Amino acid sequence: MRQVKAIIGLGNPGNDYAGTRHNVGAWVVHALARQAGGELRPDKKFLGLHARVRLDGHDLHLLEPTTFMNRSGGAVAALCQFFRLEADELLVAHDELDLPAGTARYKQGGGHGGHNGLRDIISALGNERGFHRLRLGIGHPGDARQVTQYVLGRPGKAEHAAIDAVIDECLATLPLAIAGDWAKAMNRLHSFKP
Repeated sequence: MRQVKAIIGLGNPGNDYAGTRHNVGAWVVHALARQAGGELRPDKKFLGLHARVRLDGHDLHLLEPTTFMNRSGGAVAALCQFFRLEADELLVAHDELDLPAGTARYKQGGGHGGHNGLRDIISALGNERGFHRLRLGIGHPGDARQVTQYVLGRPGKAEHAAIDAVIDECLATLPLAIAGDWAKAMNRLHSFKP
């Protein structure tokens, strides 16, 4: 398994969406850029905000696509083509309805599970599902008809605090994941309680 060389945080563009549950993947990339002393800057060739940072001696690309969520694949494909990255060198951070807020899970490969951002990335990479995922729990509204409104809504204070806490834990486990020690990274992150 190759080392992770790029972390992509999914979300929707613009201030209207910045604080919504659907953008928690983008929150990870922004937090990591701050921690690593990098700055995400607009880059037209990658259809998003891009930064190069060093984390524990590893060079990393950070990308937040500035397309809408269901068009994330174009940005990811452009980054992969430009830097000759393979799917298994990517870690995609995204919101996850099936996990409660304040929890996160690493996952290798798989389908899109109904997530439009993942669906578009899989399609853009030629159905290559082998990228790593960082699934950030946002909980479920309890009714499928409320999902769109829910993911585009803003978390309450306690929920936001739980998400922030698990993002900090994600950042603490990333050096292990990037170094290829997925078992240790998973053991630590998957046992985290906010």
